[in-house]
Amino acid sequence: MTTPIWNEEKRSEAPAVALLRKLGYTEAPAELLESERATLKDTILTPRLSTALQRLNPWLSPTSLAKAIKQITHVLAVNLTEANEILYNHLTYGLSVEQDLGAGRKGQTVRFFDFDTPANNDFLVVRQYKVHGSKRHIYPDITCFVNGLPLVVIECKSPTKGDKWRQEAIKQLHRYQEADTEWKGEGAPKLFETVQIVIGACEQAACYGTTGTPSRFFFEWKESYPRSPAQLEQLLGRTPTPQDTLLASMLAPANLLDIIRNFVTFETEGGRKVKKLCRYKQFIAVNRAIERMRSGTGSERGGVVWHTQGSGKSLTMLWLALKLRRDSTLQNPALVIVTDRTALDKQISGTFVACGFPNPERAKSVKHLRGLLTHATGKTITTTVQKFQDAASRTATTKTRRQKPSEHPELTTDSNVVVMVDEAHRSQYRGLAANMRKAMPNACFFGFTGTPIDKKDKSTLETFGPYIDTYTIEQAVRDGATVPIFYEGRLPEVRVLGQNLDKLFDRVFADRSEEERAAIRKKYANEQTIAAAPQRIRTICLDILEHYQKYIEPNGFKAQIVAVSREAAALYKETLDDINAPESVLIMSAAHNDTAQLARYHLRKDEQDRQVERFKDKSEPLALLIVCDMLLTGFDAPVEQVLYLDTPLREHNLLQAIARTNRRDEGKDYGLIVDYWGVSQALQDALAVFSPDDVEGALEPKQDELPRLEQRHQAAMRLFDGVGDKHDLNACVAVLEPEDVRAEFDIAFRRFAQSLDMLYPDPKALPFADDARWLGKIRQAARARYRDGALDISDCGAKVRKLIEDAIIADGVEILVKEVSLFSKDFDDKLAALKTKKAKASEMEHAIRHEIHVKLEENPVFYQSLRERLEDIIRQRKDKRIDDAQQLSLLQALYDSANTGQSSSAGALGLSESGYAIYGLLDQSRPMVAEDREPSGYSPNRDLADLIDDAIAPHTELVDWETKDDIQREMRLKVKKQLRAAGLSGSNVEDLARQIVALAKARRPR
Repeated sequence: MTTPIWNEEKRSEAPAVALLRKLGYTEAPAELLESERATLKDTILTPRLSTALQRLNPWLSPTSLAKAIKQITHVLAVNLTEANEILYNHLTYGLSVEQDLGAGRKGQTVRFFDFDTPANNDFLVVRQYKVHGSKRHIYPDITCFVNGLPLVVIECKSPTKGDKWRQEAIKQLHRYQEADTEWKGEGAPKLFETVQIVIGACEQAACYGTTGTPSRFFFEWKESYPRSPAQLEQLLGRTPTPQDTLLASMLAPANLLDIIRNFVTFETEGGRKVKKLCRYKQFIAVNRAIERMRSGTGSERGGVVWHTQGSGKSLTMLWLALKLRRDSTLQNPALVIVTDRTALDKQISGTFVACGFPNPERAKSVKHLRGLLTHATGKTITTTVQKFQDAASRTATTKTRRQKPSEHPELTTDSNVVVMVDEAHRSQYRGLAANMRKAMPNACFFGFTGTPIDKKDKSTLETFGPYIDTYTIEQAVRDGATVPIFYEGRLPEVRVLGQNLDKLFDRVFADRSEEERAAIRKKYANEQTIAAAPQRIRTICLDILEHYQKYIEPNGFKAQIVAVSREAAALYKETLDDINAPESVLIMSAAHNDTAQLARYHLRKDEQDRQVERFKDKSEPLALLIVCDMLLTGFDAPVEQVLYLDTPLREHNLLQAIARTNRRDEGKDYGLIVDYWGVSQALQDALAVFSPDDVEGALEPKQDELPRLEQRHQAAMRLFDGVGDKHDLNACVAVLEPEDVRAEFDIAFRRFAQSLDMLYPDPKALPFADDARWLGKIRQAARARYRDGALDISDCGAKVRKLIEDAIIADGVEILVKEVSLFSKDFDDKLAALKTKKAKASEMEHAIRHEIHVKLEENPVFYQSLRERLEDIIRQRKDKRIDDAQQLSLLQALYDSANTGQSSSAGALGLSESGYAIYGLLDQSRPMVAEDREPSGYSPNRDLADLIDDAIAPHTELVDWETKDDIQREMRLKVKKQLRAAGLSGSNVEDLARQIVALAKARRPR
C-alpha cells in the first residue's frame, strides 16, 4: 500500500509547529509574509526586524536604523561560511553605528536580541517559507524567525522511511545551502546567512547541526533540559517523542537564545573555518556549572565535569568560559585554565584562539603567572599546574629561600576568579590541587576530566565539589559522539605482562649461549629489557605490518605504536624502515646525553608539530606514528583507527591512551587496540580501580564481533527467505519494491557490512564473504531499479566494497546494477537483460517515474498527464485488471509518449517545445470549449503561446539571465502585455506570468 503523501506533514511537520506554538512562537502563513519582502530572494522580514531594533534600541535614528539593517541584509563575503560568521558576530556581539546621543558622534552598539529577557523578542514559525535562489525556489518545511531574522530551518520526513529519513533530510538541508558543488544553483544559500541551527526530524527521531555541518556530525539531543521529561509530557498532553525532546530543548525561546549567544564557535581547522555547535551534554554541563556557581557558597560553588574523552571537553571549557565572560551578574571574572602538560596548555590555548576567544594569555613562568593574577579581573589565563608547584620555592624571600616554605603563597584573594582544571583527578595532581587552593583561596574551582574518578580518589571531589555532569564511555558511543573501541591480543608468545618472564626470556634469547644468557639475566632480566629485545620487536613489526595492511590501510586509516621506552621506540622505527613498512615517524622527548641511536631521531619542536599534522592529514602518506609517552593524552587525530600497544598501562593512563582511537571520521565505525604486552589479559585488573558502570564499554573484545556478525548476517538474509532461486537477481530485487522493505534492508545490510568489515579478512569472517557479495549485488541493482540513492555501497568499508565490486564484474551483471536513464542507448540493453515481463515492467515503471520527477517543471501539464496515466496503469495492475504482459505494453506506449509525444504534439500545433509547454499552462488556466476552437482543433491559446514564446526568447539567450532579477522582471512584463491583449485580467495575469518565466528557467540548458 502506498504511503500517503501527507504522512510527513501529519506525523512530523504539524506536531513540530504545534509544539513551537506551545513554547511561545506565533505561526504565520508563508504567503502573507511575502508582502514583508521586496522579492522572494529577500530572506529577512525587514519590517519585523525594524520594529524589534527600535524596541531594543530606542535611541536609534532613522538613518542609523537603515544602516544597521543594510549591514545585515547586504553582507559582503566570498562564501556562506564567511557571511554566516560576519552576521553571527553582528547578531551576538552587537553592531556598531555612529550616532550622536548628546555627547558627540560616537560608536553606539545596536542590539538585535534581548538575550536577558527572551519574552522581549518576537518568535515566529512559518511553514513552507518560499525563497528564490539563483535558479529555483526552495520551500523549507519549517523556518523559525526571531525578530524577523531566520535562525532555524527544519526539514521534516516521514517516520515510515526507516533510517533513510536522516539521509534525505540532511541531503535536502545541504542542497538548500548549496553545501557542495553538486548542488550549485539548486538551493538558496542566502537564507542560511543568519541561520544558526538546522534540524532534520521524523517524529520518532531528530538530529541537528549548523550551517556547513557534514552529515556525520549531525547529532541527536537526548535529554530534555531544563524541563524534565514529565514537565514536557505535561506541556504536550502526550508522551514526548525524540523529535519533541530536541525541539523543546533547543528551540524553547530561552534555550535558543542561550545556544546562539554562548554555544556557537568558528574554529580554524586545516586552514579553513569550521562552524561548531554544542552537543546536548556540553550545553547541560555548562548551564549546570553556572547554576552551581550561583547557588553555592565558598568552596561549594564548584564541581567536577566528567565527559569521556573525544566528546569535546575542550569546547565545553571554551563555552563555559564564554558564558562566564558574558554573564553580566558575574562582573567579568578572571578565568584561569589549568592543564598538567605544556602540550595540553598549548592545545587549550590554541582552541580558544582558533575559536576567536578574546586574548587568552599563556603564563610563561611562575613569575609571569603571579603577575597575571595580581590584576586578574577580566583576563583569561592558561597555565600548567606545575607552575603552582614551583611557585612556593621560587617566590620565597631571600631570607627564607634556603628553607622549604610551610605555606604556599597567596597569588590572589579575589573571589571573582574561576579556575577550570583539565584532567582533574588525584593521580594527575596529588598535592598540586591544594597548592592551587592556597594560591587562590576564594576562587571557584571546576574540574574537567575525560576519565572517571577512581574508587580510591576521594580528594578530587573534596577539592572541586560533587559531580556537575557525567557523560560515560557507553553514552558517548550510543550517541555517536565517539566510536566504540575493540581490542585483540596478538602474538601470545611475545607478551610480557601475565606471562612467565623466564620462559619469555628463554624464547627471546634462544640464539645465545648459556654463558651469555646467564650474564644477560643477571644484569638485564627485567620487563623493559626483554620487551626491547631486537628479535621480539622484529617479530612484532612483521605482525603489525601484516595486520595494518590487511585490516586498516584498505579503509584509509592510520596507526599509532606505543613502545615501553625510547630505546624500544627507536628500535621499532629502525625495524619498520628495514622491512619496508609504510612511512613512519618517531616522536619522543630528547636529552643532551642521548646515545647516537636515540639522537638520530631527535626532532625540533616545529618539526614534530609538522609531522603530527602530516599524520592527521588523510591525504599524506605518513601512516605510522611511533611514541613512547608523548601524544597519549590531548592528542586528537580522527584518522587514527588502531593503536598497537607494547607497554604496560594502567587505570587513567590506559583509558587516555586507548581513547586516541575513538574519534569519529568519515567511514570509521570503530577504534582498535592491538595488544602485544598483555594488557588485555589483565584488563579487569587494570580497570578495577573504577566503578564498573563508569568503564562499561571501554574496551570490547574483538572476538565478540563474530556472534554479532552472525546475527546481522541472518537479519539481512531473512528478507529473501521467500525467494525460490537465490541466483535470480531480478526476483531478489522485486522483494525490495515496497519502500518500507527497502528501508529495513538498508539498515540490515549496513550493519552486516559494518561487522564484516571489522573482521574481514580474518578466516572466521570468510564464510560470510559470498553472502556479502550477493547482498551487495542486490543492493546495487535495487538502487538502479528504484532510483533509490540510499541504497549505495559507497557507505561500506573499502574491503567490503571491493568484494562487491569484484563480484559484479566477475558475474557480468554490470548492466543490471547500473542506473540507466530512460532514453539512453543503454536502456534497451538493460531491458533485454531482464528475464521476465514483470521485471521489465518494473524497470520501465520506475524509469518513467524518475523521468517525470526530473522533467516535471519543464512542462508541468504534459508531464502531469503522463504521471496520471502511469498511476492508472499501476492501479490497474494492482487491481488485477491487467497482467504483466498488458502492463508492459501500456508502459511501452507511455514510454513512447514520454520520448516523442511532446515534440510530436508541439509539431502538430506548429509550436516549439517551449511554446508547447506555455500552451499547456494557458490551456489549463483558461480551457477552451469546443465552439471556441477552430475546425482544425487549434484554439486561440495556440497563437497566444506562440506570441509569448517569441516575446521572451531573446531574453533566454542572454548570459546568466536566470540569476538576474531585472531581466526576469522585463520578461514578466512582456508576458503580461500579451496576456492582457488576449483578454485576461486580474490576479490570473500575475500568476501566469510568474509560471511562464519559471517554466523558461526550468527549461534552460544545464
